[in-house]
Amino acid sequence: MTEKLSAFVTTYNNEATLDACLESLSFADEIVVLDSFSTDRTPDIAAKHGAVFFQETFKGYGPQKQSACDKTSHKWVLLLDSDEALSKQGRNAVKAVLAAGPSAAGYALPRIEQMFWRMQSPLTRVKYYLRFYDKTRGRLSDHAIHESPVVDGAVKRINAPILHYGNPTIDARADKMNAYSAGAVADKLARGRRANPWMMVFYPPVYFCRQYFIGREFSNGWAGFINSVFGAYYVFLKYAKLYEHFRRKRAKNAEPPQEGK
Repeated sequence: MTEKLSAFVTTYNNEATLDACLESLSFADEIVVLDSFSTDRTPDIAAKHGAVFFQETFKGYGPQKQSACDKTSHKWVLLLDSDEALSKQGRNAVKAVLAAGPSAAGYALPRIEQMFWRMQSPLTRVKYYLRFYDKTRGRLSDHAIHESPVVDGAVKRINAPILHYGNPTIDARADKMNAYSAGAVADKLARGRRANPWMMVFYPPVYFCRQYFIGREFSNGWAGFINSVFGAYYVFLKYAKLYEHFRRKRAKNAEPPQEGK
């Protein structure tokens, strides 16, 4: 017997991408949308696709997504972000696993990225993300950013591409980097990480080379070059903000810096 599937998505003012996201999940037996009180057409779009709709105050990425997962009815779940869509190939691959009977606790799916004015070249190295899993054997991590399901058991890869429309413009990428780097600092502090200023010097160029050459971002032309520079700047921001945190803590933020210091 084919396993039933619940898909779940968390939202906040995502009218630009939500329609494509939910349309790609139309094959699921249930779609759950947990919204953080959007002021745009997000609730209407969810209703159009027959989603089970809830609203809760945002609790952080991991806890919010776990809350959405807890509202699903079926054992097997599929998580998408509101700026993602499951490709036709992806839908067929997920349905095939459900029909045959899952043989793992979860499945990692490749994600194809939008790079400003184009989609990622097929020559680029893709990252796999655990998004399709048995919820009785897994939970969302509680990291400040880059939260992901963690399952008890084997994880397999399937060729079920996710299309990510998260970086439509350079402005959007820059805004996201600033917010994500602040979240990354909070996560590092929670894990007891200390500041190492040399990471600001050496890690960004290493990251650029790894992404541009080893990750084959060069195959995306100038969009790949710009994206790799942004990636290097993002890691610089993380370590710069972490260093700033400890310098301010040392000064106790009592007074403005003195002249010459």
